[in-house]
Amino acid sequence: MSSEVVGTCWGCGSGLALIHLGYREVCPQCGRDTRVCRNCGHHDPGCYNECRETQAERVMEKDRATFCEFFHIRRTDKRKTPPNPALAARQAAEALFKKPS
Repeated sequence: MSSEVVGTCWGCGSGLALIHLGYREVCPQCGRDTRVCRNCGHHDPGCYNECRETQAERVMEKDRATFCEFFHIRRTDKRKTPPNPALAARQAAEALFKKPS
């Protein structure tokens, strides 16, 4: 198997390769389970059951290992840096309350 980074750990953000995504595998940095809902591309806190896959069975613990057959790692985009919500909120507030010149 390749050691190419295909995703990131939901807990610490370190890179994960395919070898780290088995059912009993854990993150080499923080020791948390890796095959979990929070690492899945279908995971969406805004959806019913926090999952966009309509056929998936309900999983109560989103941060514990799952046997879900629809699991696929949330891919990382190496070209973009992750958005900083605090910075984006501050910039939006500054733009909103900016005095006209």
